Amino acid sequence: MRQILVFAIAVLVVAAFAARYADSALVARPQAAAVQPVAEPRQTSGGQHTMVLDGDRAGHFQVEARIDGRRLDFLVDTGASLVVLRESAAATVQIFPKPSDYTARVSTANGTVKAAPMTLGRIEIGDITVFDVRALVLPDEALSQNLLGVSFLSRLKRYEVADGHMVLQQ
Repeated sequence: MRQILVFAIAVLVVAAFAARYADSALVARPQAAAVQPVAEPRQTSGGQHTMVLDGDRAGHFQVEARIDGRRLDFLVDTGASLVVLRESAAATVQIFPKPSDYTARVSTANGTVKAAPMTLGRIEIGDITVFDVRALVLPDEALSQNLLGVSFLSRLKRYEVADGHMVLQQ
């Protein structure tokens, strides 16, 4: 029993130093949008819901998420205020905005376009789940891919980027 107690204390000490080092090593930096293949996220355990995404060669973070249970590919974009779906992707998850729903104006690299504001019931990435997430639907020609923006990320306990990895923690 004494050996188990000593081992448990040693594990706790090592974990505390590892957590302190990881927190000091991770620094957030925004990522720009680009089309790249989707990387598979790695999950870690520790009593919290944590996802580690590996960046692609350009330093972008791609992830497959589920919107109300349906799968879509996203670029994680810390520079995007909201989650943004292309019209074709929105249709894939059974979201069909009417022309009268396009009430917002947003600036994109392609100029100013109309967008349909909405709230997504649930977004899941691995074992991370966020409910009632503000989002926009944009015409396909205005956006090359879906963006997982700050309206999702800000609802996490933390999100950080360092050394080619992004950590999402709930």
